Amino acid sequence: MARKVSAAPSPEDSRREALKTALTTIERKWGQGSIMKLDEGAHQAIPVIPTGSIGLDLALGVGGIPRGRVTEIYGPESSGKTTLALHIIAEAQKLGGTAAFIDAEHALDISYARRLGVHTNDLLISQPDYGEQALDIADMLVRSNAVDIIVVDSVAALIPQAELEGNMGETQVGGQARLMSHALRKLTGSIHKSNTAVVFINQIRMKIGTMGYGNPETTTGGNALKFYSSMRLDIRKIQTLKNQDEVYGSRARVKVVKNKVAPPFREAAFDILYGTGISRPGELIDLGVDAKVIEKSGSWFAYGAERLGQGKENVRALLLDNPELMAKIEQDLMQHLGMLDLTSPDGEEAADAQGAED
Repeated sequence: MARKVSAAPSPEDSRREALKTALTTIERKWGQGSIMKLDEGAHQAIPVIPTGSIGLDLALGVGGIPRGRVTEIYGPESSGKTTLALHIIAEAQKLGGTAAFIDAEHALDISYARRLGVHTNDLLISQPDYGEQALDIADMLVRSNAVDIIVVDSVAALIPQAELEGNMGETQVGGQARLMSHALRKLTGSIHKSNTAVVFINQIRMKIGTMGYGNPETTTGGNALKFYSSMRLDIRKIQTLKNQDEVYGSRARVKVVKNKVAPPFREAAFDILYGTGISRPGELIDLGVDAKVIEKSGSWFAYGAERLGQGKENVRALLLDNPELMAKIEQDLMQHLGMLDLTSPDGEEAADAQGAED
């Protein structure tokens, strides 16, 4: 009786077996979870930290800045960059998170931070002497897995040690760009694993020799930060707020020039009041009128059957004096805008956003 000859494995079976062997070898060498299929534990929802501005959270598409990624905030001087970053820190602390502020400019106003809602007693602050020290501190904080948000203020102040120790006027071509490129290559993987939100504040410089073609503005620190950032926010002062001759604030516009987690190029505008930061009541009024939650007739404002007052400043003062009414309007507005369905800060709810990765 002839013996049965076992059938040779098909090419597909051989490929599948080879892949299984490769995956086993990778996990044995680099640990469990070093490689997996997308549906085997990878987080689909994007955990975020709110910005403190309802309009900006809406423009970002996911309800705030993403955790585990890099965000860049840049703009001209006195446009509200640090104010926005401090509001993000305050929101992270409200959620029970730990925040760190690396003050490379040595210019943080502690009393102003308190007025914005930052718990300065719980805020970790570092004032490094040079750029390598600042980025090493950021790297150690990220790798600790114990910090929820790190703000670096600012990239322009991250001076390489070689430049600091050189003579005044001595040129160090590309030193800061090389420093940022090396640091971001090292930081990005750790930031993702630790789920830390890292915010870099940056300044604007003018390009030399554009000759009227293209945008003459650029940011400091080379191109690395542009590539590694998942979000880039351009903040500009668009209006000065006055009460007769007294200036009491400014109106800022933020443009989302890059967004890897939701559609980019959206804009948000809000009032920044001197001493108090982003005006929450002012945003509720502006967005409420646009969404028809608040009715405006001439200079009068009404919420349902309740007349709120005449003039935006009077209504702003009324809402500040009536927190329950302000909370009710905010709840109605958030529901109307669909922001209650955006990703929660802990990433428990799915985000309905599909951003295009580079």
